[in-house]
Amino acid sequence: MTRRRKILLLTTAIACAGLALGAARARDVPKVATGFIADTLCAETFVSGLDPQHNLAETTDAMPGAGLLTWAMDFQVDRVRKDVTVSLFGIGRSHAVYREGLGCTLEHGQRITDGALPPDDKQPALLPEIAGPGLVEPQSEGLSTALDRAFTEPAQPPYRRTRAIVVMKAGHIIAERYADGVGPQTPLLGFSMTKSVTSALTGILVRQGKLKLDGPAPIAAWQNPDDPRHAITVDQLLRHTAGLALGSSLQASLGSALEPVNTMKYAENDMAAFAERAPLATAPDTAWNYHDGNFVILAQLIRNAAGGKPGDALRFARRELFAPLGMVNVTLQLDGAGTIEGSGEMLASARDWARFGQLYLNDGVVGGKRILPEGWVSYSASATPNAWVGIGAGFWTNQGDSFGAKFRIEHGWPRDAFFAKGTIGQYAIVIPSERLVIVRLGRSPNWPPEVDGVFDLVRDVVAATHDKSKMAGGN
Repeated sequence: MTRRRKILLLTTAIACAGLALGAARARDVPKVATGFIADTLCAETFVSGLDPQHNLAETTDAMPGAGLLTWAMDFQVDRVRKDVTVSLFGIGRSHAVYREGLGCTLEHGQRITDGALPPDDKQPALLPEIAGPGLVEPQSEGLSTALDRAFTEPAQPPYRRTRAIVVMKAGHIIAERYADGVGPQTPLLGFSMTKSVTSALTGILVRQGKLKLDGPAPIAAWQNPDDPRHAITVDQLLRHTAGLALGSSLQASLGSALEPVNTMKYAENDMAAFAERAPLATAPDTAWNYHDGNFVILAQLIRNAAGGKPGDALRFARRELFAPLGMVNVTLQLDGAGTIEGSGEMLASARDWARFGQLYLNDGVVGGKRILPEGWVSYSASATPNAWVGIGAGFWTNQGDSFGAKFRIEHGWPRDAFFAKGTIGQYAIVIPSERLVIVRLGRSPNWPPEVDGVFDLVRDVVAATHDKSKMAGGN
C-alpha cells in the first residue's frame, strides 16, 4: 500500500469517526493517540529505562486497532533534553517532558506548573524485608512451572508479553521472574493500578479526618446546592457511581480515543478542572460507569487536603504510604497543573507493587502501625452494585454476584480475592485465605481475558502453595 493511500485511509477513518460521534470529538483523536504514545514512551524510557522502539511495538500490539494510526506516527526521543515528541502527519502532535523524580508530563502549549520532589526525610520502613537483593528463585517445582507457563508465549498472536511476576506468601517473596531489560528495581507503569493507590491515599485522609466518604465532596465548582453535582460523594467517586458524563475508560483500543475522558488525559493541562466541568450523565449513585475522571478528581482532593501544592501531595504520599511500606522505586507522575495523575500514571517496581498488596493482606496495618482506617480493606473489596466487572472502592473484587466475579471464580480464582488492575495486563492480586499477593506486569490485550495468562497463574500459584505457609517462614 502506498504512503498516499495510507494517508487517505487515515483521514477517511477520522472523518467517519466525526460523522459517528461529532466533529469536535473526532478532532481530538490524533492528539489523544499521540499523547498516549508520547506519555508512555517518555515514562518507560526515562523512568523505567526500557528501549523505546521495542516498548512501542509491544504497547501498540496490545491495543486493537492502534496500528491504524501508529504506522503514520513519527516519534523522536531526545535523550539529552529527556523528552519525547510524537506527531501524526501534522494533524496531531504531543510532547512529553521528563523531570527528575517526577516522571513525565504532557505539555500542551501552556507552562507546566513547577514541581519539585520533596527531600527524602529517610523514614525507616515498617514492613519487614520481603526478600534479599538477589533474585528469588521459585521455591518449589510447582512455582517454577507456574512461572514457566506465565512467560511462555503462545504459538500465535495475541501474545502475552509478561514483563514481571512476583509471588509473596505470608509477607515473603517465594518466586519472581523478569523479562529481559527488567529487574527487581525497575519501575513499571501500573496504569489503572494507580487507582488503588489513590484509594489508599484517600483512606489515609479519611483516617486523619480530612476527608469524609459521605456528604458532598469538597469540590469548589460543585458547592452551589442547586448544582446537581453538589450531591456527589467521595464514596461515589471511588466506586464510579458519581454519574459524570466523561465516557468510559474500560477499553484500550483505537475507538477509546473518542471518549471525552481521554481528551482529559491527553489533551488537557489541568485534568481535574476538565473533569469537574463535566455535566451529569446520570444522577449520582444511580448507575455505574468506570472512567478515569473520578480518580483524577480524587487526586485533586488529596492535593488540597495535603496542603494544596504539588510537593505537598507527593510528600504526603511518601510519608504516609510509600515510606512505611519500603516502596522506594516509585514515581507519581503529575499533570500540567501539578496534580498527581491519580487514575493511571504511577510507576513502581513489581516488588513495590507487592509491598502495596501486602498492606491490604495485613488489613491496613504495617509494623504494628495502622496506615488505613479500620475496616477500609473490607470497604475497598466490597462489591459496588451494578458494576458488572466486579469492582469495589478502588479495587476489583470477587465479592458479590457480578458477571466478572462469577467469571473469575469459575476460572479458579478464590472467592475472597481482590486486586488492583491496570489496562493491558497489570495486576496486584490479594488472596487473604491463601496469604498470597501475586503481581503480574506486562503488555497483553485486554481481550480475550485469558490471553495474559493470569487465570492460569493464579490457579497454578494457589495449587503450588496451598497449605504450605511454613515455606515462607510465616509472618
